[in-house]
Amino acid sequence: MNLVYKALSDPTRRKIIALLRKNNMTAGEISKHFDITKPTLSRHFAVLREADLIHGDKQGTVITYHLHVSVLEEALSSLMDLFQIKGGSN
Repeated sequence: MNLVYKALSDPTRRKIIALLRKNNMTAGEISKHFDITKPTLSRHFAVLREADLIHGDKQGTVITYHLHVSVLEEALSSLMDLFQIKGGSN
């Protein structure tokens, strides 16, 4: 779980996750939302993959990234438990 929290600690990686919550996207499509170099963006992808928050499907030279929603939900649930926050509506 520490890898997930480390991945979520960076605003760029949180924005990548937010983009992937809406749609699966190629690395090129994601890069259009940032003013950073491709190697820097690749390092962010690597951290997110290591935390199992995203995975990429490679077809030729194009990688399409997908969000692992279940891993994100588990991390959020653990945080809610840690801070004794109850889910659902009251």
